[in-house]
Amino acid sequence: MQLVVARIGRAHGIKGEVTVEVRTDEPELRLAPGAVLATDPAATGPLTIATGRVHSGRLLLRFEGVTDRNGAEALRNTLLIAEIDPEELPEGEDEYYDHQLIDLDVVTEDGTEVGRITEISHLPSQDLFIVERPDGSEVMIPFVEEIVAEIDLEEQRAVVTPPPGLIDDRVEIASTREETGEEAGEKSGGTPGEKSGKASEESGDTPEGKSGKASEESGEKSGDDRA
Repeated sequence: MQLVVARIGRAHGIKGEVTVEVRTDEPELRLAPGAVLATDPAATGPLTIATGRVHSGRLLLRFEGVTDRNGAEALRNTLLIAEIDPEELPEGEDEYYDHQLIDLDVVTEDGTEVGRITEISHLPSQDLFIVERPDGSEVMIPFVEEIVAEIDLEEQRAVVTPPPGLIDDRVEIASTREETGEEAGEKSGGTPGEKSGKASEESGDTPEGKSGKASEESGEKSGDDRA
């Protein structure tokens, strides 16, 4: 399987080095000296990495046969593509490449169908499953251990334990019931709003996130190598 792992940026210096926009969570593996990468456009490659170093927080690469600034500039905006085993898993526990998560069926613990993962969105704080429901609508499910209970690649499914309101209208229904109760309380002399205040405090808790790995594209993460 071919997955995009980086995009070449501008030339750096006069000896053929280029800046690189990394699109993999494993640059030390995918972008190591000696790695041979396919390219898009294909006519530019394949490219073999000669050297790599970090400068001011950015990865700089030099490729075999590219020895000056002109040669480096000619590579600008080229995508670097690695060949990986589709069955390969990231080293970290509970991490996955995007291509392994795309198209998984999403179900609740009781087997209720939620939908199918169509995309992985990588945010600074956490990853999100973009799930297409049977009616064609979409729902976003945070990839955190409090919500995603299990990833079963053999069964091609993700088991979720969503809080009320994440994938259905239970919160809206509860709110309607509380409003009805408040009206009844007003008629009977009760004090409205106490229950809804408690519910608001509970729903304000924010679970700690865990990021799944998925992009060696998705490409691993839609063309990327993060996931």
